[in-house]
Amino acid sequence: MTTALVNEKKQEPIRAAGIMKALVFRGPHQIAIENVPIPKPGYGEAVLRVTLTTICGTDVHILKGEYPVQPGLVIGHEAVGVIHELGPGVSGYQVGQRVLVGAITPCGQCMSCLNGSWSQCGGVPIGGWKFGNTINGAQAEYLLVPHAQANMAAIPDELNDEQVILLADIASTGFSAAESADLKLGDSVAVLAQGPIGLCATAGAKLKGASLIIATESNPIRKQVALRMGANIVLDPATMDVVAEIRKITGGRGVDVAIEALGTQTTFETALRSLRPGGTLSSLGVYAGKLNIPCDAFAAGIGDYKIVTTLCPGGKERMRRLMELILYKRVDLTPLLTHRFFLSEILDAYTLFSKRMDGVLKVAICPQETRPLKPGDEQC
Repeated sequence: MTTALVNEKKQEPIRAAGIMKALVFRGPHQIAIENVPIPKPGYGEAVLRVTLTTICGTDVHILKGEYPVQPGLVIGHEAVGVIHELGPGVSGYQVGQRVLVGAITPCGQCMSCLNGSWSQCGGVPIGGWKFGNTINGAQAEYLLVPHAQANMAAIPDELNDEQVILLADIASTGFSAAESADLKLGDSVAVLAQGPIGLCATAGAKLKGASLIIATESNPIRKQVALRMGANIVLDPATMDVVAEIRKITGGRGVDVAIEALGTQTTFETALRSLRPGGTLSSLGVYAGKLNIPCDAFAAGIGDYKIVTTLCPGGKERMRRLMELILYKRVDLTPLLTHRFFLSEILDAYTLFSKRMDGVLKVAICPQETRPLKPGDEQC
């Protein structure tokens, strides 16, 4: 499954001091590697030398013009790095230290943070998601981290970059589905769609103690990975009535929790119809346009259903706790990193990822071209 696309490193003019390479958004379907200034940290900020990043489905929405950001923005929101420079007011860290930073960067001081709603720091419309959205992001050689004291989590020496990079976003998001649903030991769960976030939702349901995990997926590679991540059964929505089959498997009862991980009307409705009375629909999808809730599937509002939504939890304590799961071998996310590219090859990576070519799940992007990539590399 693992593929590495390697170009011979081209000779290029020596860059001026203080200049880095970064992927810059210029408009719909317009991105390019450009020379931009290396950021300087202000009060409470830090600058990381990025050692590993990835491409997210949200980045593809940005590229297509489906999610608006300002032209000239460096995109990307998942990063592992080494502290390059610390601004004033940041303590407990040192230059050269390896850290993981979540896609969501709460300040720790606003009303949302003080109420415990870390992901909603900054309020509507998109809470604490700043990287590649309202400030420059991680698909670059260096990254400016806001509220660094609240957001940089030291990486244990025992863990490499690839073991932790997916915790920044898709794993934190996927795991949160079971947490938000208050999934209980022995609950039955259906996870609708097994893309990267759905696969992490499957792993999260297993971590939370689900007894039966039913996944839905048509892609044969993703079916196999779903089983590896904890699914007991994988149903193919292209060849069967998924709702009827879930009812059959659960003895007509329906599942306790249904997790919607794609963001479409079809998967949302399937999730709702798969629930037992009083069950919980945990929604991770980002929906475009109008989402309809069928009256019959909602039991006319009297079925005691609960619908919960979650934005990726962030902050350094969240990252620390997730790294503990990796450290003590409760979960392994490295099977989801199927392809590796240098930053100079990121346009090829976007093509492969957005078109779902070659069995891709997630791509690892190495900004520092210090040595050739090859299949089996554990980190850049």
